[in-house]
Amino acid sequence: MGTAAAGPSHLAIKLKSREQVAEDTMAFRFERPAGWTFKAGQSFDMTLLDPPETDAEGNTRAFSVASAPQEDFLMIATRMRDTAFKRTLKTLELGSTVKIEGPFGNLTLHNNAAKGAGLLAGGIGITPFRSMVFRAAREKLLHRIYLFFSNRRPEDAPFLEELRALERENPNFKLIATMTQMEKSKRAWDGETGLIDQKMLSKYLKDVTSPIYYTAGPPGMVKGLREVLNKRGVDDDDIRTEEFSDY
Repeated sequence: MGTAAAGPSHLAIKLKSREQVAEDTMAFRFERPAGWTFKAGQSFDMTLLDPPETDAEGNTRAFSVASAPQEDFLMIATRMRDTAFKRTLKTLELGSTVKIEGPFGNLTLHNNAAKGAGLLAGGIGITPFRSMVFRAAREKLLHRIYLFFSNRRPEDAPFLEELRALERENPNFKLIATMTQMEKSKRAWDGETGLIDQKMLSKYLKDVTSPIYYTAGPPGMVKGLREVLNKRGVDDDDIRTEEFSDY
């Protein structure tokens, strides 16, 4: 795959496919440029080229890379809000070119496999963690990884079935999916319900040695989870966060 670049690079990439991965949520797969490397959990800036419409926010957005470094495509996933950028992205013809700059960010899995990992995701905040857990499975990492994944309903949970399949494949990976508004769902659910809280973390992490925590999701959720972790006695040095304010 080539060597890692010294810094972010600008590249043009083509859209290969798109699919709905949850209600009002789509994943977009792009070609993987030869030699372009990134770490699982990182992001890039994407710019639409000559879009038919634009707005005050401009033509560039930041996206976590949802695909793993071992996959031969670059994937993003996003809630399809009614904005000029996302209307254009949703209707972009296959084969169309966008520009990316990156990679950026340090929400990457720690190296010491003796320490467990607690990944706490809300909604579309799952994207960097999909990359991380797929990388861990493909490289057969020894880290014990616990992914807490909170959504309103199963219908709203991107990559849920894919993550369940990965849990069956990787004995070091545990998925704890929880739903907060099952009364609004049309699907059956036998998993956890309610917010990710002290009780839920204690239930699953009681035997995990000195875990490092990673949180990604809406700003309010990220802030609340940091408070929950601090009350557990977790030092801020052991908490890594990524806020998804517009997704």
